[in-house]
Amino acid sequence: MTMPKQETDTLRALRALADSRSSVRLRAAMAVGTNPDPRFVDTLVERCAIEPEFHVREMLTWALTRHSASMTVPALLGELRSELAQARSQALHTLSKIGDRQAWPAITRELLYDADDEVARSAWRAAVVLVPEGEERELAAVLSAQLGRGERGTQLSLSRALIALGEVILPAVRAARTDPDPRVRAHALAMERLLYDPDAGFDFAIEEAKRVVALGTTLQEG
Repeated sequence: MTMPKQETDTLRALRALADSRSSVRLRAAMAVGTNPDPRFVDTLVERCAIEPEFHVREMLTWALTRHSASMTVPALLGELRSELAQARSQALHTLSKIGDRQAWPAITRELLYDADDEVARSAWRAAVVLVPEGEERELAAVLSAQLGRGERGTQLSLSRALIALGEVILPAVRAARTDPDPRVRAHALAMERLLYDPDAGFDFAIEEAKRVVALGTTLQEG
């Protein structure tokens, strides 16, 4: 019996998503997103966990956003428990793009404090998109507890997440200005500057804050 053309196209696209050539995988993800089919959801989610190329992962995420949230969100939530950091990170990233607030309970403190920086960064972005009205201050406290974490990229991601929450972050950020760790103090000072003067730019604000902290420490030691 000859397989219907639609079935043949589906099987071809599924195979293409696992092709060794990234250009083929990219086109396949684009094709799947252009013509959404519920049968692709599980494969798209599984591929996100192992896809090595950034641009292909972004296309996989886009393809998932083209499908019904009632199908994609449950599949993505399951990935948040994966042992693979990329699976957790990409699922969080995709949930932030879908923007379905029913996913909020799954954004746990464990994910927000994940030891893997990429997972944590994705969790921060998802959290500020999905946080219910009235819970922003609590989220600000959780995020502010990580001021000073990691290198520039991680600190920049945290800064962007906090700024997206607005002035509710001020109590937590101001409390961090007295932290014993100079990295935390500098990041907190930079955050306050950026909240009121976003045009200052992260790099300028953080370097200026480091100088202020260093000067303060020198004066105290003197």
